[in-house]
Amino acid sequence: MSIAIRTTTLLLACATLASAQALPDRSKAPVPGAPPAVTLPAIAKRTLSNGLPVWIVEQHEVPVAHLSLVVRAGATSDPAGKAGLASLVASLMTEGAGSRDALALADAIDVLGASITAGAGWDATAVSLHVPVARLGDALPLMADVALRPTFAAADVERVRAELLTSFIAQRDAPAAVSARAFAHVVFGPAHPYGTGVAGTTPSVKAIAIQDLKDAHARLFHPAHALLVVVGDVTADGVMPKLEQAFGGWKGQGAAPAPVTVATAPPTAKREIILVDKPGSAQSQIRIGAVGVSRSTPDYAALTVMNTILGGSFTSRLNTNLRETHGYAYGAGSRFDMRRSQGLFFATASVQTDKTRESVQEFFNEFTRMLAPTPAGDLAKAKNYVALGYPADFETTRDIAGKLQELFVYGLPEDEPAQFVPKVNALTVADLDAAAKKYITPTRFVIVVVGDRAAVEPGLKALNLGPVRIVSLDVVMGEK
Repeated sequence: MSIAIRTTTLLLACATLASAQALPDRSKAPVPGAPPAVTLPAIAKRTLSNGLPVWIVEQHEVPVAHLSLVVRAGATSDPAGKAGLASLVASLMTEGAGSRDALALADAIDVLGASITAGAGWDATAVSLHVPVARLGDALPLMADVALRPTFAAADVERVRAELLTSFIAQRDAPAAVSARAFAHVVFGPAHPYGTGVAGTTPSVKAIAIQDLKDAHARLFHPAHALLVVVGDVTADGVMPKLEQAFGGWKGQGAAPAPVTVATAPPTAKREIILVDKPGSAQSQIRIGAVGVSRSTPDYAALTVMNTILGGSFTSRLNTNLRETHGYAYGAGSRFDMRRSQGLFFATASVQTDKTRESVQEFFNEFTRMLAPTPAGDLAKAKNYVALGYPADFETTRDIAGKLQELFVYGLPEDEPAQFVPKVNALTVADLDAAAKKYITPTRFVIVVVGDRAAVEPGLKALNLGPVRIVSLDVVMGEK
């Protein structure tokens, strides 16, 4: 996409409020032979005069470059009562910067055939530039303006704020968004940073003043906890003078802020069913799970393969059960939403209202099945699925830049991409069974159902999985 400036959710951000149920379709038969080795291209590490580290990866197949300035600060840095501040800052960074207003900035980027995006997740905020290398010298000052000199003009702030508040109203009618909010609210609690969405709530967004945005930007963007990633048709020696000119003078305001530490959420004390009433709904949105793991977990490879079997692929057990066998849903899946601290594990589906009880029961049937020994054939299939699909994560300059950001933000070893497939190939049935017993804990799972209470509550109670608690939509959306 070579046109307008647009604001995106940071690639490193984990699950958005409207987490979709679409599943990747890599369901072809496994390819015989050993999966291909994956080696991250050599990283040329340099440093600008202000101490900003630069990681450069040369990719000369296509004459484009992708650059990302990423800082280790995101939504977890939001002060109390102002959830959504980092996200709103990122949304406004492309709405006017330097000497240009939003339209002039968009025109300047458009004429270069480039794109600039900004986004904030839980653990990081980033500004990215994708540009033909012939225009890199012209585009870098614009990227630097967006990253370092956003204007936060009053008219733009109010317009973007109004758009965000309108999106919250729309989310009330989106069961997937409601269930995501309700699930985080119950599992983490409203006082925990993860208990509210990255974008905040209606009251918290209304409470954000323009000075809050400026102060947050100064706090978030500091070279002491930042990295500049460059991937594309460049050389380290050739690109460094351009980067120095654009970013070498950036000093940040004051001392570098201390890293934000997110407290580990306690495990769910008991299993319960949370019901959010949507009268007349033709479907029920189901989300089941608990506190998960951090991205730095040593069990990453085992959990990736285990979840592939459970709900991470089109041919997973959950999708086969609820979609193919019973026809209760168009799709069902599960995921580990990994962050710097422990994120979420959840399984989800949107099912027919009159099959809500049966669907919840099938989820628990599959959880129980995961605790039984894994058939060797299931393990082999899942390992092939993961290993053969992994190289696709490195196909483009954006992909490689995203992997480098991930290593930086989560403090992962640089050889993780090279070691991931060997670790997957080395997994045994015992490894998967141990991971399942450790992380699949049905007796402590929270069950969130967004649907027609009158139609589904009796069946949910009859399951005897735990008490049924009614939570209002206003509470879920953070408006009470």
